[in-house]
Order: sequence, then structure tokens, then C-alpha cells
Amino acid sequence: MGRLSGKRALVTGAASGIGRACALAMAREGAELIVTDVDEAGGCETLAMIAGVGGRVRFHLHDVACEEAWKGVLADLDMLHVLVNNAGQCIASPLAETTYEVWRRQLAVNLDGVFFGTKLAMPLLARSGAGSIVNVSSVAGLKGIAGLSGYCASKGAVRLFTKAIALECAQSRNGVRVNSVHPGAIETAIWAKMGHGGSPPADARRRREAMDSARAASATATPLGHAGTPDDIAAGVVFLACDESRFVTGTELVIDGGVMAG
Repeated sequence: MGRLSGKRALVTGAASGIGRACALAMAREGAELIVTDVDEAGGCETLAMIAGVGGRVRFHLHDVACEEAWKGVLADLDMLHVLVNNAGQCIASPLAETTYEVWRRQLAVNLDGVFFGTKLAMPLLARSGAGSIVNVSSVAGLKGIAGLSGYCASKGAVRLFTKAIALECAQSRNGVRVNSVHPGAIETAIWAKMGHGGSPPADARRRREAMDSARAASATATPLGHAGTPDDIAAGVVFLACDESRFVTGTELVIDGGVMAG
């Protein structure tokens, strides 16, 4: 406990899933949190959960694909120690059925959001003297997956963007480390959205069926035999955020139950 005491962290896409788990885990380690999302209701739930464990937290309604929205979130900050670029969108679609709108939507959230956050938060992170950026990519950023071409393209770009910026920071000696995390099959609400244009089915039965189908597929595809949880990813993010990883930069942390081992 206390590995992030005295540090201020910003987590995007924190209204649910991996983002919420990361924010809660960092709050338990003593960080002051700024959580953002386009889902105001979910963001407020996260805020209440962090406050419930004694954490200091603020919530911003925030579209990561909008540069001006980023400027608004960062405007009143004098310093930032940790940035977790987690907000993302995954839409399953064969290439022949993928519209340009769907392609661009994933690139805007998954890649443009990381670019804006990294660029605009960098002066604040450098000011801290020991900043850490954690970009949430995916195993889909390391290997191709049929039906997820847009998602793979965006997450693969996040991986190499991370490495390039890590080297820029090292070269400038600004004290900022930059790493990526690559989750495998993690049980979150995104499973119910993947094949439905980025939004879950309105019908509760169809949502349950989508989750059950994804859960079964994940168990089959994962060597450990089951999907991971958001807490599994949060543990890795906390490590990369804290000073224990002070000699780690430009690398990818794969948390996937063995998927990339074979």
C-alpha cells in the first residue's frame, strides 16, 4: 500500500471495466485521481467508489478524441505524475462491411486520444520530475485478429507510438517513462458491444447471450482456460505507474493468460 502516495493520476475511460479498476487500484495505493469518460453516469459511479475507499477524486466528462476537451481537463492542473490512456472502442466487422465511419471512430478514440493526451499532458508530467504514461493497447496490437482490422490497426499503432515517445523522452532527459499494456481476453462490458456497432444490444437477453458467447470463446482461446478480470490489468498498470518500475520504459507488458506465448 502507498506505492502512489503523493502522486496525481489521470485515467481516461474510467466509467467502467479496465479504466475503473485502474483508478480504484491507484486510489488504494494513495494516488489522487482524475477520472474521465463520455459516460457521465458510469463516471459518477466510479467517483463514488473511489471516494468510498477514501480516495481523492474528480470526474470530467471527456471525449478523448477532441483536442479542446483535453485542454479543458488539463487546464487547472499544475502537475501530473501519471497518465493512463485507457479509453478505447472495439467494433467487430469484416473488412467488406466496415464503413469509413466505423474505421475512423476506432482510430479517433483509440489512437488520436492517446496522441492528444500524451502531447498535451507531457509538460505537466515532465514538471513532476518522474512522470509515467501507460497506454492501454491490446494483444490485438501484437497480432492480427480476423474481423477486428480497425481495432488491430489502432492498437498496433499505439504500441509503436509508445516506443517512439519513450525514446523521445529518454533523449530529452525529461524524466517521463512511457509504456504500453496489452490485455488479452478481459471480461468487461465491451464484449457485449463488439459486434453491435460499439453499443450493447438494447435487449437484456441479447446482452447476456453476447457476454456468454464471448466468455466461452475466451476460455477456448486462452491457454489458462479463462478470461482475465479488469483487476489483473490494473495490477500491471499500478506497477508501471509507480517508482518500482523506474527503469522500465518503451516496453509492452502483456497480460493475456498465455495467448501470445505460442
